[in-house]
Amino acid sequence: MKNTALTHIHEGLGAKMLAFAGYNMPISYEGINVEHETVRTAVGVFDVSHMGEFLLSGPNSLALIQKVTSNDASVLADGKAQYSCLPNATGGIVDDLLVYKIRDEQYLLVVNASNIDKDWEWISSQNDLDVEIKNISEEYSLLAIQGPKAVEAMQALSAIDLATIEYYNFVIGDFAGIENVIISATGYTGAGGFEIYCKNSEAEQIWNKVFEAGAEYGIKPIGLAARDTLRLEMGFCLYGNDINDTTSPIEAGLGWITKFNKEFTNSANLKAQKEVGVTRKLIGFEMQERAIPRHDYEIVDANGNVIGIVTSGTMAPSLNKGIGLGYVTVANSTVDSEIFIRIRKKDALAKVVKLPFYKK
Repeated sequence: MKNTALTHIHEGLGAKMLAFAGYNMPISYEGINVEHETVRTAVGVFDVSHMGEFLLSGPNSLALIQKVTSNDASVLADGKAQYSCLPNATGGIVDDLLVYKIRDEQYLLVVNASNIDKDWEWISSQNDLDVEIKNISEEYSLLAIQGPKAVEAMQALSAIDLATIEYYNFVIGDFAGIENVIISATGYTGAGGFEIYCKNSEAEQIWNKVFEAGAEYGIKPIGLAARDTLRLEMGFCLYGNDINDTTSPIEAGLGWITKFNKEFTNSANLKAQKEVGVTRKLIGFEMQERAIPRHDYEIVDANGNVIGIVTSGTMAPSLNKGIGLGYVTVANSTVDSEIFIRIRKKDALAKVVKLPFYKK
């Protein structure tokens, strides 16, 4: 099992550690609800250094990205990022990812930790364009500093005006005494803030200075368990749960990152699917009684017929109710439709709702 550059710090803080995507990762420190609330109301820090990073360079780097990703990366200017996915040849998704344009002929792809090897093999197999691809995943650390107080708390650590970095934009500059750090206004919590990319050798200095600067703002370390409840309240997909090798981006509600003004892997079939329609859709639902939906629970209709399956579920800390994502037949996917979640042979009433669950 691999460690991040900060594993010893998490262990010293008494974090509950568990194996995740081959890494020894902090799952929680004080508890999910406390950590979740910290990110929603103040500022928290996640070590997400297990994520993967690929650096693509050369005259055809954009052409390769256009070929393997569903979104249109040609619209990216220097310093901009976009959410995208890697479609496979059979209608599913290899992974979802972020595409960063560093400059002309150089891009950074940020992929899920559990898919680093799979994504590397997939992109490499499509690279008939002589693009230089470097897997720098084990050389870099990634901190997600998230919450409404993140900008104010971190401003003392950089000469860059952090408040001017718009959502899905990034700057390369100084941070916490280190030069050439990527400061990205991204994150998977819906709470605002930054993601900081640095070399492993710089991670501990940045971590320590971040906590010094954030002390008066109530900053806390946050584990991956709260990261999951935060992303689910926003209705964000988690690879391996809500999207995978068998779910199409159209079914998953990711049509907004699937652009048909270019050709990409399986684009003709996905375009036909969008035009003809799908038989199932990913929906968000809220429990109408006290119950917690879980991954792989069956979704049924009023007559007890199975109409789908839960892909993610939890008791939402900010809402104090059970929420979930799941695939259901299109006929049962309309907002306000009543569905039932089969929990230990009991069918608990739920209602289809518009995402996100949590609204500021």
